[in-house]
Amino acid sequence: MSLINELPAIFDSFSDARRQGFLTVLELKEQNIPLVGTYCTFMPQEIALAAGAVVVSLCSTSDETIEEAEKDLPRNLCPLIKSSYGFGKTDKCPYFYFSDLVVGETTCDGKKKMYEYMAEFKPVHVMQLPNSASDDASRALWRSEILRLQTTLEQQFGRKISEHDLRAAIALKNQEREALSSFYRLGQLNPPALSGVEILKVVYGATFKFDKNALIDELNALTAKVRQEYEQGKRLEPRPRILITGCPIGGAAEKVVRAIEENGGWVVGYENCTGAKATEMQVNEEGDVYDALTDKYLAIGCSCISPNTQRLNLLSQMIDEYQADGVIDVILQACHTYAVESLAIKRHVRQQHDIPYMAIETDYSNSDIGQLNTRVSAFIEMM
Repeated sequence: MSLINELPAIFDSFSDARRQGFLTVLELKEQNIPLVGTYCTFMPQEIALAAGAVVVSLCSTSDETIEEAEKDLPRNLCPLIKSSYGFGKTDKCPYFYFSDLVVGETTCDGKKKMYEYMAEFKPVHVMQLPNSASDDASRALWRSEILRLQTTLEQQFGRKISEHDLRAAIALKNQEREALSSFYRLGQLNPPALSGVEILKVVYGATFKFDKNALIDELNALTAKVRQEYEQGKRLEPRPRILITGCPIGGAAEKVVRAIEENGGWVVGYENCTGAKATEMQVNEEGDVYDALTDKYLAIGCSCISPNTQRLNLLSQMIDEYQADGVIDVILQACHTYAVESLAIKRHVRQQHDIPYMAIETDYSNSDIGQLNTRVSAFIEMM
C-alpha cells in the first residue's frame, strides 16, 4: 500500500487488514507455503518463520460463534476461549481453515482443555508454560518447549531449521517489533497525535499483514508521517489520558476504547497482549539463540505467571512514559487469573503512582455498552 494516502485512509486499511488477509492466505496455500495458526504472544514466531512458514493470528475476538461453542464448552468460560473454539469448529475463520498446524499454550486451564477438543479436527501443538519465570527450572522448561516446538515444525513441514535461518528470523521479528513499538509510542505525545481507536486499528491490524518487510516499511512511514503532521500542529485537544491494561483487546472488545473516547478521555497506551506486552522487549541477537528466545518470551507479564512482577514493572514504566492520568483494567468475563490479579494492579496503581484505577469486566457482546458508558464517564469526570 502506498503511504501517500491521508492518515484516515491508512488507518482504515489497517482496520480492513483482517478481511483482506483472507485472500492472502488463500494465495499462500496455492503457493504451498505452510501456515501456522496461533492465539497467544507466548508463541515464539521466530521458530515458525525459520521453518519457512507464515504465522497467522486466528479468529478469537467475536461472539459470532460462541453459541456453537457452548454446545461443547461451559457457558461460564472466557469468551476468548469459546470464540477461538467456535471459529475452529464451524470453519468460519479462513485463517484457521487454512492453517496446517495450530500452536497453543497453557496460559490457563480453560485453554489447555479446549485444545484437547480442538485437536479432534485440527493438528494442535500445545506448549507447556511454566507457572513462574524467575527460577532456573522454569527457564529450563520453557527452553525445552521451544526446542520441542522446533522439532514438531521440522517434522510437520519436512525442513530442518538451521541456526542461520533462526537468526535471520529473530532479526526480522526484532525489526517488526521495533517498527510496531515506534508507532504505538506515538501515544506518549502530549497532547495526543492519535486517538486510541486509531492506534488499536494499526496495532491489531498489523497482525494480519504477512509480508513482514512490507509491514515494517509501512509502519515506519506511517510513524514518520504522523510525527511530521504533529510537528506542523495537527494534534488532538487535551483530555484525561487513559492507559489500558488487562486481557487482550481487539475486535469486539474495542467497545471499551470507544466508550472511553466518547466520554471525554483518550486512550494513549495499551499494556496488554495487543500492545506493549508483546513487543516492548526484543530478542538478544548475540549468544545462544534458544537462551535468547527463552529470555524474551518469559519476560511477557501475563497473569498466568506468578509472581507477575514483569507486568507491574511495565505498567509503571508506561504510566510514567505515557503520562497516564488513570488506568482501566479490562477483564474478560471468567478470566480468573486477570480477575484475581486485578487487586494487585489496583494497589500498585493507587499506592505507587497515586492515580485513579478502575476494573471493567466485559465480554464480546454489546449488551453492556450502556453500563460501560455510565461507568467510564463517571471515572473520567473525577479526574
